[in-house]
Amino acid sequence: MDRFQAMQVFTRVVEANSFTLAADSMGLPRATVSTTIRDLERLLQVRLLNRTTRKISLTPDGASYYERCKRILADLEETESSFRDVSRGPKGRLRIDTPPCIGRSILIPALCEFHARYPDIELVIGMSDRPADLVQEAVDCAIRVGELQDSSLVARRIATYESLTCAAPSYLETYGEPRTIEDLKHHRAVHYFSSRTGRAIDWDFVIDGVPTAVKVHGVVAVNDAEAYVKCGLQGFGLIQPPRYMVQPYLESGQLREVLHAWRPSPMPISVVYLHNRHLSPKVRVFVDWVAELFDRCPLIEGCPANVSHECEFAGRPVPHTVRSIVEHHNEAESVF
Repeated sequence: MDRFQAMQVFTRVVEANSFTLAADSMGLPRATVSTTIRDLERLLQVRLLNRTTRKISLTPDGASYYERCKRILADLEETESSFRDVSRGPKGRLRIDTPPCIGRSILIPALCEFHARYPDIELVIGMSDRPADLVQEAVDCAIRVGELQDSSLVARRIATYESLTCAAPSYLETYGEPRTIEDLKHHRAVHYFSSRTGRAIDWDFVIDGVPTAVKVHGVVAVNDAEAYVKCGLQGFGLIQPPRYMVQPYLESGQLREVLHAWRPSPMPISVVYLHNRHLSPKVRVFVDWVAELFDRCPLIEGCPANVSHECEFAGRPVPHTVRSIVEHHNEAESVF
């Protein structure tokens, strides 16, 4: 058995989530793909894939083997690319994952620029409310908000996520403007909830320098960021969105910021990817480009280009300010 080809077949099956699709993409008979995986499992003496009539999934051993195969294949790609004509640039399929509103507000509007620079890279962009498992779903890199803790990932800080508290003028005319945190007892909020657990995310304020979770009464709750902002625009209640989503409404007067002295504490925005000794060219150029994009974005505070923010996630304690959002990520969903 050609072990290198077996690795290629295995990773393609995982990424396609189908023996048939993997076979078609590689120009091989389906029987050959099935036999290769069976022979590979016999060689390794472990089961790599759980198979049912409807789907396949990685076993724990399969996930570990997949990650190692990706590293080996990435190393090979890096080695070969170093001998190719550099004028051709990076190429291949690049799978990325991003929170929906960052994707819609910042990433998608600039994609033509990335394509013009790297026309041979095919982008596959996931924007669900559930943060992807980079190994299980064969995602090359992802944009994440908050101090996520995962020792298998490398993170490069690219910007700071800033939120604010605001409301529509119609709401403030009816209920008045809250002047202190205590005033929130007499107000109502639009809540963002976990579609998995139904739990509303507590509001966050920095009070006397200490990030503090605050419960606010609400009359409506949603699990979609755009719907959340629209509820605020309609006067359903106070909202606490990221600034990049509502800056145009603040400038037009459709929303007004309140409680300026107690803004929510900022959180980091990072681009993350699996730890490889040699980062593939297509991932490297995307990471550099997205860092540049966030640095010049007027709706968000980027990180200076001359400051290095690349580091492995370690078991750092999670600040209270991001605990709720991190717990929400751990529930397999994303807030904004």
